[in-house]
Amino acid sequence: MKGPAQVTADIQRRLASTWHLDASRELASWPHTVPLGRVSGTELGAGFPDFQRRAAEIRGWAQENGLTVSVETRRVLGTPQQIPTHVIVPDIGTAVLVAGREWRDRYRRGQSRAAILEQLHPGLENLSAVVRSVDKYTDQDFGLLNMAAAWFREHEAHGLTPRQVPIPGLHAKWLNSHGPELRQLSGKADLGLLPQHPSRLHFAYLDPAYLATSGRRHDSVSRGDTMTPAYTPSTVVIAENKDTAIHFPPVPGGIAVEGAGFSAAETAGTLPWLTGCPAIFYWGDMDAAGFEILHQFRKAGVMAESVLMDTAAYEAYRHFGSFTDVKGRELTAPEHKNLPMLTATEEALYATLTNPGWPGPFRIEQERIPLQVGLQAISQAGAGG
Repeated sequence: MKGPAQVTADIQRRLASTWHLDASRELASWPHTVPLGRVSGTELGAGFPDFQRRAAEIRGWAQENGLTVSVETRRVLGTPQQIPTHVIVPDIGTAVLVAGREWRDRYRRGQSRAAILEQLHPGLENLSAVVRSVDKYTDQDFGLLNMAAAWFREHEAHGLTPRQVPIPGLHAKWLNSHGPELRQLSGKADLGLLPQHPSRLHFAYLDPAYLATSGRRHDSVSRGDTMTPAYTPSTVVIAENKDTAIHFPPVPGGIAVEGAGFSAAETAGTLPWLTGCPAIFYWGDMDAAGFEILHQFRKAGVMAESVLMDTAAYEAYRHFGSFTDVKGRELTAPEHKNLPMLTATEEALYATLTNPGWPGPFRIEQERIPLQVGLQAISQAGAGG
């Protein structure tokens, strides 16, 4: 038979699926009956004193929290006994009180925001979905959302970039990250904003003979352009860290690409001179994100070989590992994702770095390893075919 903690967990699960419906008065999800689980006659007879204790506990807890317990009469050891079968939650007010402060705050916030949304955006469809989507908004962001939606409802933004929209207090990143809610509240399927500029890939020329001609050292290409580099590379080094790519040592026929972020992988996959290079290497941080970016490059058609991203390299440079991020927050094991493009060697280290039981460090930044070590690793890998 379930105890108070298990019944509370059941109530919380139901709230997670339905709270926004009740907060917007779109649907009443309560009262609701939580089954306690049926105990067999054999179990009752064998441990009836303990069962009576647990039954008394659930009854007392239910009474204290405004819940009721339904029972059925069963014969136990030859006598009729009232056996609890269900806990009945009468309404959502009681449900959120039982579920805890977080749920009380969420429900009250949802009620308040639903009322504001109805007032400011009459005729809004699917109010409950909007209430749920703005649940994590700060009060400031919620106010900005309503103000921006009213502006878009009354004005046209066709031909403007997000930075050019004349709404006080808003910036481009805010507009870029709140588009779905803005479209719904403004009633416009398309806000008319210009798309973000094409992603760019920056790279550095490494060939010593070319550099001796005083040609440009650094170059870039925007996704969709037909630009070709000063020479067709025979070696490409994709470095997650910008400084590593810019300052990488000379390599005959080489180009060093700044490969930080997933957009770089997508752009690189569109460049024939890069994807067709016979020797492509990826050197990234030894952390979960480094392997995820490597996987993304391969998925985009850039079949790079990783260097200094295995267990041996991790152990050699473990003393350079980081236990906190740039904001001083403790690094912990992130979610282990399915990355089928990793090799078995890479997957082994990735599994370690996503293991919650691993003591760390969870990140060894690429730039902590000397550039000459990276050059040597690439030279050895190239010599090995």
